[in-house]
Amino acid sequence: MGLRMRVHDREPIGAALRRFKKLVERSGLKREVRAHEYYVKPCELRTRKEANRLRAIKKAALGKPVRKERPF
Repeated sequence: MGLRMRVHDREPIGAALRRFKKLVERSGLKREVRAHEYYVKPCELRTRKEANRLRAIKKAALGKPVRKERPF
């Protein structure tokens, strides 16, 4: 996946760098590089996915109690 960015004439380096960082962030390249930073075995992926699922269920069950509306 190639990214291209044109630096305008008389554009400050700081502004160009800011635009470049936004471009990289929006393209998802940063997330992809981090995901491929090291190899994760398939069994570890399944274990993490299951742990995240259980954590989400537990968090939803222990979440904020629903407040009853008080009549005025």
